[in-house]
Parts: sequence; structure tokens; C-alpha cells
Amino acid sequence: MTLQYIQDKEGKTTGVIIPIKEWQSLKEKYSELQEEVEPSTELMSWQKKILDERISDYFDDPENVGDFERTLDDIEKSL
Repeated sequence: MTLQYIQDKEGKTTGVIIPIKEWQSLKEKYSELQEEVEPSTELMSWQKKILDERISDYFDDPENVGDFERTLDDIEKSL
């Protein structure tokens, strides 16, 4: 197996790069690896709460929304 090691500026190893073919082989051999790397599509409870509040605010007053392009322009001006 050909690995590449990632080091910080002090020379401490902080990560490893595994070639994709070897990673796929490891995932086939050790099925629990697949479970570890599958991204979670579940929202955290605090994220769900924020989204629920925003959706509720919108339905309570659908006219009270900002223009997307104008908002982007305002953000760019403030940078």
C-alpha cells in the first residue's frame, strides 16, 4: 500500500492519504469502514429548530422577504 503522510509545520504527522483503489478495497474487506464514512443526512436538533423557525416566519408573513441579488450586493459591499 502506497500511503502519503501529511505533516504540520513541526513535522508531526496529522493525516494520511490512501489511494482510492486501496481505500475501496479496504471498505470491501472491512464493511464497518463504510458505515464510518457515510455522511449523515440527519439534521442536528439545533439546525432543525432554526429551519423550522425560518419556515414558520415565512408562512406567517410571506411578503417580508429580502431580495437575493440585493442581499448579495450588500454583502459584497461590506467586504
